[in-house]
Amino acid sequence: MIKKDLSIDFCGVHFENPFCLSSSPVGNCYEMCKKAYETGWGGIVFKTIGPKSFVVDEVSPRFDILNKESTDFVGFKNMEQIAEHPLEENLADIKRLKEEFPDQVLIASIMGTNEQDWEELARLVTEAGADMIETNFSCPQMTSHAMGSDVGTNPELCAKYVRACKRGSSLPLIAKMTPNITDMVPCAKACMEAGADAISAINTIKSITDIDLERKTAMPIINGKSSISGYSGKAVKPVALRFIQQLRDGIPDLPISGIGGIETWEDAAEFILCGATTLQVTTAIMQYGYRIVEDMKNGLMHYMEEQGVDHLSDLVGLANKNIIPAEALDRDYKVYPEFNLDACIGCGRCYVSCFDGAHQAISFDSETRKPTCDHEKCVGCHLCALVCPVHSIGMGKIVLKEGRSGQPSDKHPFNKHWL
Repeated sequence: MIKKDLSIDFCGVHFENPFCLSSSPVGNCYEMCKKAYETGWGGIVFKTIGPKSFVVDEVSPRFDILNKESTDFVGFKNMEQIAEHPLEENLADIKRLKEEFPDQVLIASIMGTNEQDWEELARLVTEAGADMIETNFSCPQMTSHAMGSDVGTNPELCAKYVRACKRGSSLPLIAKMTPNITDMVPCAKACMEAGADAISAINTIKSITDIDLERKTAMPIINGKSSISGYSGKAVKPVALRFIQQLRDGIPDLPISGIGGIETWEDAAEFILCGATTLQVTTAIMQYGYRIVEDMKNGLMHYMEEQGVDHLSDLVGLANKNIIPAEALDRDYKVYPEFNLDACIGCGRCYVSCFDGAHQAISFDSETRKPTCDHEKCVGCHLCALVCPVHSIGMGKIVLKEGRSGQPSDKHPFNKHWL
């Protein structure tokens, strides 16, 4: 087995590996966090602690999923709020965890309703032994508009509450951002200017996953009714990566804890390359258990070996410079698809998708059940390659558009779907 050093420093705190539980149902008590530490997670973000004045009263049922064909669920809807245990119990759990696992990172997530709450909660979790604080400005299903994502869309409130936390604690502070906003950068900048040390992103996306066609309400159904609430899982990964890229564009070298659809080591590597230093996971744990960290660590070590990298920090943000504005992309050439007819199973998916959804460039011989491509019509979009169930369509001839000059920097542009 390949062994690589997965340790990394984030805001002055040393993590033995970048994988953390995110603030959520997966880190809700001492027993859960203890098991996560023993399974090999590098850190935990204890489920968000609120003030005594806020009474948590949850609904039942509270989850829903989004399926596609025969896959495991790709999206997950969660109506749960912050930690339902009493404040004293949560603080006691944090203290006990730090006493038993002094070398493991514990991040306390907090959420208040006013400056006094934020300052007091920051002080309390510091006294309990937390290593870092995460301010939850982003939960989309709070029953109080003074808490959660309504705060995270307001730069002034974000800054005010960061300053309050800094009055209560000198610990490194991570501000957790909401994706329920057009541009995350102004709120993130306000947090950093107010004294935050890093940003975590993203929290869940406001959603309705399914409508019950008979009862005519959203899922899950609580006494005939439902509500909009947070969406997570593999399906939100593209949104999370987009926000992280924009944060790194808007605030260069910003320390980020990446969240949103991390399920495999490949997902983890993508977040790191986009600029995340640590990684937080919830939905994949709810689906497969804490054990997934073993595969994610092993895969990431193999990737480091392939890349000739000894330190995980050397990978952070390597993709940022290659993700550029649309107007800056090279539009001088196009790449035709190439068909491996020996591997083709004659299903006709490429023909149907090209005719009904692209440029009618593929013909299909009903006798041989083989496709051909008309280069006069083909625009090089490669929808055909993406729908091929056996990956028998790859990259073919690269041609410059009429009247253009130049040379693609990549002789064979890589696309994982062509493998």
